[in-house]
Amino acid sequence: MKIKNAIITLLLSTPMYANAAEYVLTDSSTNTYVNRWELSSSNVGFVTDKPFSIKKERLYGGKQDGVDIITVNNGVMEITLIPTRGMGIFDVRKDGQRVLGWDSPVKEIVNPSYIDLESRNGLGWLDGFNEMLVRCGYEWTGHPGVDDNGQLLSLHGRIQNTPASQVKVIIDDTPPHTITIEGTVAENTFKKAELVTKTSLSVTPGESSFSINDTLTNQSDYEDEYQIIYHSNFGKPILEKGAKVHAAAAEISPFNQYAEQGLDNWQTYLGPTKDYDEMVFNLKPIGDKNNNSLTVLHNQSGNLGVSVQYNVTQLPALTLWKNTDTTQQGYVTGIEPGTSYAYNTKFQRPLGLVPTIAPGESKQFDLTYTVLTSRSEVNNAINTVNKLMKGKKIEIKKQPLVDLSNIQ
Repeated sequence: MKIKNAIITLLLSTPMYANAAEYVLTDSSTNTYVNRWELSSSNVGFVTDKPFSIKKERLYGGKQDGVDIITVNNGVMEITLIPTRGMGIFDVRKDGQRVLGWDSPVKEIVNPSYIDLESRNGLGWLDGFNEMLVRCGYEWTGHPGVDDNGQLLSLHGRIQNTPASQVKVIIDDTPPHTITIEGTVAENTFKKAELVTKTSLSVTPGESSFSINDTLTNQSDYEDEYQIIYHSNFGKPILEKGAKVHAAAAEISPFNQYAEQGLDNWQTYLGPTKDYDEMVFNLKPIGDKNNNSLTVLHNQSGNLGVSVQYNVTQLPALTLWKNTDTTQQGYVTGIEPGTSYAYNTKFQRPLGLVPTIAPGESKQFDLTYTVLTSRSEVNNAINTVNKLMKGKKIEIKKQPLVDLSNIQ
């Protein structure tokens, strides 16, 4: 009854627009918060070939206590978002089975209140790392370390451990009734930064893809630096021995000396391997006439995979993270478009990979994730990568972009 009443209240109190209905679930400026909420296509009178539903709930117990999640079922897949953790995506499921995501030793969706980003010399971020999509940024990203001004920059920034201050659900009134989940996440620190990101996830009923469209705005009166990596993580069932990645890129280089030994086999994956640790590679992506690039990961048989499309003018760097350690330790790979690679910020400034944002300026970031569930879909995606390459091979750079050999 409480859930039904909440739906009725939102329907009556929410403004209706010409092309969309909007439902506000959280708004810190008005002290608005809906604890539990759900809506389906039948609730709003939509007749569709693929009925959809949206459910918002709060988790309880352990370190997940107080975490909000939103599950969007578009009729063919379920996407679980985490407003409490920077609007990240926990996983994507089809037919009740996970297709995008991974098995981390971190089993709960951890409330940021339990995360100390500066613990373990700036590695505290790892205490909550288990999502399919993690935004790393926006004030800084990359490996932890002391910046040129003496400030400790913790691993991958603060955004993923910052709860959204505003959360909205928007549904188009007209077919195909695209569903959009918007969140506003603010990194505001006195005398430091006032970076506000409006995140957006859009999905159409019946489709096997979804888009991320984020807008970062500098609301301060001063120019600031910014960095972002879209840390997109995939494990089983796509990742397995013999899995392969295809990327439209002009060149590739090892992140460090350890990764040099994996350059010849950067496209293929081992099964779970003890003591493998992790190998990271830096790629320089290329795009089409609209500057869109594509990276594809698929299983050994080539009948299940995922593609990640992104814009190289917005995100000019691509990091490939291969962490084929044991299953218990975390068997996972990352396809990570970004403004930067995973080096500490001070090493990326000389590479020209720490952009600035003027007062009042906004930056846009657009990505599309597609679940590939047949051999033909996988092959079509690979063909798109090949067309972008125009018959050229990726140039292999033997040396890392940054010499980390003497860094403690």
